[in-house]
Amino acid sequence: MSKLANDTRVFKINPEIEVQNVRFKNRFGFILAGHLYLPLNFDSKKKYPAIVISGPFGAVKEQSSGLYAQTLAEKGFVTVAFDQSTTGESSGSIRNVASPDIFVEDFSAAVDFIGLQKFVDRERIGAIGICGLGSHVLTAASIDVRIKAVATSVMYDMSDSMWMGLNNSKTEKQREIEKQTLANQRWEDAEKGTPATGLHELPFDENDEPLQSDTLFPENLPANADSVTKEFFNYYRGRAFHPRSVNSASAWTATTPWSYYNFHLQEHIETISPRPVLIVTGEKAHSRYMAEESYNRLKDPKELVIVPGATHTDLYDQMNLIPFDKFASFFKENL
Repeated sequence: MSKLANDTRVFKINPEIEVQNVRFKNRFGFILAGHLYLPLNFDSKKKYPAIVISGPFGAVKEQSSGLYAQTLAEKGFVTVAFDQSTTGESSGSIRNVASPDIFVEDFSAAVDFIGLQKFVDRERIGAIGICGLGSHVLTAASIDVRIKAVATSVMYDMSDSMWMGLNNSKTEKQREIEKQTLANQRWEDAEKGTPATGLHELPFDENDEPLQSDTLFPENLPANADSVTKEFFNYYRGRAFHPRSVNSASAWTATTPWSYYNFHLQEHIETISPRPVLIVTGEKAHSRYMAEESYNRLKDPKELVIVPGATHTDLYDQMNLIPFDKFASFFKENL
């Protein structure tokens, strides 16, 4: 079996699954870093169905997407888990800057790459987006008809979460304050010549003052942390810490919301039809309403699976809760 040099994956590795370091380019010229997983009993003379996988937003391929890729390779698929442009091991002279357009393009670049492999059937390529990359993968599938079936896990709409706030909690006043904050930040970045890091979902205090930080999560969890912060902290700073993950060890550029304010995701997801979509979320996921909103906008064929008792981050890595058999049957039926 091929082994990764300096393997830093944070999930239980199956030594029977062959995995390779790969690099491929998107149409903007970024070099994307990926891990290519080959099925059990791989035969290079066969033609396999394939799935491209990325997410969560701010994670790396050594975290959740790699676990999904490995598990679906166990079930007979060629898979690739990849780092988004400017993050992880992917290229970008400015690090950790998010873009709805570039991140959507990254899925299509992964389709380019996997479709060039002699052992992949180009007519049987699917895609999965986890968490914030779920909104990007649905957007990618809206235009890229080479994606024959698409699934999301605990889908999170990054445009809505930045513009509207979680549970649509952001006020018009706060939006105006945030626009001014972003404008001021652009002046500071221009004067210094380097971008500052900050929070992509800008929180406000009780006086509508924006709160800023150069890391998404502190080293120690505050005693008064809310349940959602605690959940993310336990994953990114705890059981799945990875030094290259934006969420584990850094933050996005402070002006990241600029793009997401201007260019909303999921504008045309109803056009994915007649290609099938699977939306998976957790019963207790704070993001559940976003998945259900997307599901309601989609046209048939579509399916919504709500995992009983599961929180948002449970579906990142909890093997007893992630419905991998459902993901596998969905892609086997539709690829």
